[in-house]
Amino acid sequence: MDLLPIENLIHEIREHRVMLDFDLARMYEVETRRLKEQVRRNIERFPDDFMFQLSKIEWNEVIAKCDNLPDGIKFSPATPFAFTQEGVAMLSGVLRSTVAVATNIRIMRAFVAVRQLIFNPPVDKVNELQKEVKELKQHIEDVFTDYNDINEDTRLQLEQINLTLAEMQVQNRLSNKPRRKIGFFTEQQRENKEDVIE
Repeated sequence: MDLLPIENLIHEIREHRVMLDFDLARMYEVETRRLKEQVRRNIERFPDDFMFQLSKIEWNEVIAKCDNLPDGIKFSPATPFAFTQEGVAMLSGVLRSTVAVATNIRIMRAFVAVRQLIFNPPVDKVNELQKEVKELKQHIEDVFTDYNDINEDTRLQLEQINLTLAEMQVQNRLSNKPRRKIGFFTEQQRENKEDVIE
């Protein structure tokens, strides 16, 4: 019997995780009647936080939740004993068999596994993946927004550079063009100018 079926036999009753006598008897390979006899003979080893008997209401709740209970147990007039982890550990000393010791080791591991599942629930891979995809999508949108902002800034800067270059070219043409002198010319200057034109 591996851990998973044992974990399925652990019930939450009175805010304790417990196993019921008939499940334990089956695992220890003894009759439920014999297990209860040994517990009653050694009742001082089983205080209320180790073992308690279910009330009729609690038993009916267990029956309603569990669909794998044998019919003979469902309709039994006596309600079962419920053993906490400590009570189960005490059973191996009461039953004194190699099967009981080996079974107790498996049961203790199952209780530990249940405790770990409660404190460290398994990660929901689908939800985790959806979360990562959502974060990635947001990151890509942010990158494209930044990219578009950069492109708009770059386009404006290039337009400004082109405008400045065009203005500089116009100024350069104007500065390289020979200027016509303004003012009065002497007779000699006028003659020189006419010589150049001819």
